Amino acid sequence: MVHLKLNRERQANTSVGLRAVAALEATKGALVLLLGFGVLSLIHKNLDEVAERLTEILRINPAGKLSNVFFNLANHATDKTFWALAIGALVYTTVRAIESFGLWRGREWAQWFALLSGALYLPGEVYSLLQHPSGLKWGVLVTNAVVVMFMVVLRANAPDRAGH
Repeated sequence: MVHLKLNRERQANTSVGLRAVAALEATKGALVLLLGFGVLSLIHKNLDEVAERLTEILRINPAGKLSNVFFNLANHATDKTFWALAIGALVYTTVRAIESFGLWRGREWAQWFALLSGALYLPGEVYSLLQHPSGLKWGVLVTNAVVVMFMVVLRANAPDRAGH
């Protein structure tokens, strides 16, 4: 009886954890989708004006490094580039939506996918953090590491289907 109660509690905790990761992945996908639509909105626009307006909105020094990045991008971007970025955003969003659905439903394949995709990002996140540390980069690294560790523990404790 006690074993059954502990098993139910573990399943409930696992379900909450999986749904939290699913919500995180869905949110990442939604943000990238919004960025993709933003990129599409730049097609056929005067990009120099867009870069100028962006520096004003963000209150960036017009002669600074960041504003130079905006103006360089404006000078080299083409409609083809924007379409490629938008399609990339759509593909990324689709992958995150499928992963999120699978995690929400407790699917094993989605757990493996979350573990592997999250683990692939970790080295780049560590490298980026070491190059230019910031609170945001720490937050991304810690969040991703927690997701990966959760998936490792989940998969390590999963019943062996071959033996059942």
